[in-house]
Amino acid sequence: QVQLVESGGGSVQAGESLRLSCEASGSIGSVYAMGWYRQSPGNERELVAEFDRDGRTNTAFSVKGRFTLSRDDTWSRLYLQMHNLAPENTAVYYCHARVLTAVTYYDYWGQGTQVTVSS
Repeated sequence: QVQLVESGGGSVQAGESLRLSCEASGSIGSVYAMGWYRQSPGNERELVAEFDRDGRTNTAFSVKGRFTLSRDDTWSRLYLQMHNLAPENTAVYYCHARVLTAVTYYDYWGQGTQVTVSS
């Protein structure tokens, strides 16, 4: 199992920046992909950005150029640097990890951290 704990959310004005952090523990070595998703009221959870161990990074078009995903070498800490935030970025942001096995996969989620951007 993998445990994920997010931090760094808060309330900011449009144009400001925030940095989200996710600390992973447990079976980190079995993690194939890690990233951030977000969910705003009335909407489905959506990908923000995610790495995988094959070297791919998948970033939502709406945040490209403003949000940057990074991690430490051990995959135990994941960060999302968000610049030039806008009200439409308001959501609960979730850290996500996917573990692959020979026959299936498991998804793990943090508890979420609220990001609120006011105009």
